Amino acid sequence: MSEDVWLPLPPEEIDGLPEGFRYLFWDGGQDGEQAFPGDPARCVMYVVPYMTPLPVRVRPLRRLTGVRVIQTLTAGVDDMTANLSSIAPGVRLCNARGVHEASTAELALTLTLAALRGIPEFVRAQQEERWASGFRPALADKNVLIVGYGPIGAAIEDRLTPFEVARVARVARSRRTTARGLVHATEDVLSLLPDADVVILSTPLTEATRGLVDAEFLARMKDGALLVNVARGPVVDTGALLAELERGRITAALDVTDPEPLPPGHPLWRAPGVLISPHMGGPSSAFLPRAKRLLVDQLTRFARHEPLRNVILTTGTDPAETASEGPGGTDPAAPDSPGTNGR
Repeated sequence: MSEDVWLPLPPEEIDGLPEGFRYLFWDGGQDGEQAFPGDPARCVMYVVPYMTPLPVRVRPLRRLTGVRVIQTLTAGVDDMTANLSSIAPGVRLCNARGVHEASTAELALTLTLAALRGIPEFVRAQQEERWASGFRPALADKNVLIVGYGPIGAAIEDRLTPFEVARVARVARSRRTTARGLVHATEDVLSLLPDADVVILSTPLTEATRGLVDAEFLARMKDGALLVNVARGPVVDTGALLAELERGRITAALDVTDPEPLPPGHPLWRAPGVLISPHMGGPSSAFLPRAKRLLVDQLTRFARHEPLRNVILTTGTDPAETASEGPGGTDPAAPDSPGTNGR
């Protein structure tokens, strides 16, 4: 009898799936209570539903006694790693590196341009039928600092290049050199902030990055600088950010917040100089074709017993061992891509 693979997309809509598996559709359902499509114990690969509440995504985990691969459709997996205690050793957790770079980088650039050029003010003026012209900053000639220079950070720089920025500085977990130049280590970030006109966050949420953008970080930013967050809400200390926004010293464009969703009445909604999008870095028309290509590739590799891509961890092993798996292991840049962000 063939082994089961649970997919959050109808299998008939994915061309090129390899033979040898029984593909079952499960996305949790609209109410999150959708019945399981088969015996969870027979599922060998669980593809986690996308853009569903965490309780829905983790609901099958305790019953996936035969699972060998858990594949997310997000670049970040911090929500899943916190819920793997019931999973047996040897199970590989893979992220969706390659799926969200284009969409998230587009949004990072969109937020940057919209905030600099005053698009929110234009929209409000249009609703009031008021002609509100004025002088606004351009992205051209600005110094940009990308904090979290993994695949998404690199994709952001790709899109910055045609806009004639003066300089791009890059920060990742560890120092390295790329074709574009030096990538600084995280411990260098405070020294780089005073020169940055725009700071774009695309780092994952880890214990090391939680609260990275604190009062000291924000105080090092130059007057009038723009903070753009397409990473994770808890990377930024919300209270410290609110204090700087209220002073009018910096501005912000946020695709993610802490808390999230941002509740009605929260002071961040009405803070001066802030533009908020509702965690939309990943969900765009770019998602489906890239997600389908990833699933076909991963399942083909799995069927052929070849190394999988994007392996973030293997349960029951040291993370350093996972990182050394070779072509199917974790790319050294991958940890600097975003976490859950709808991507």
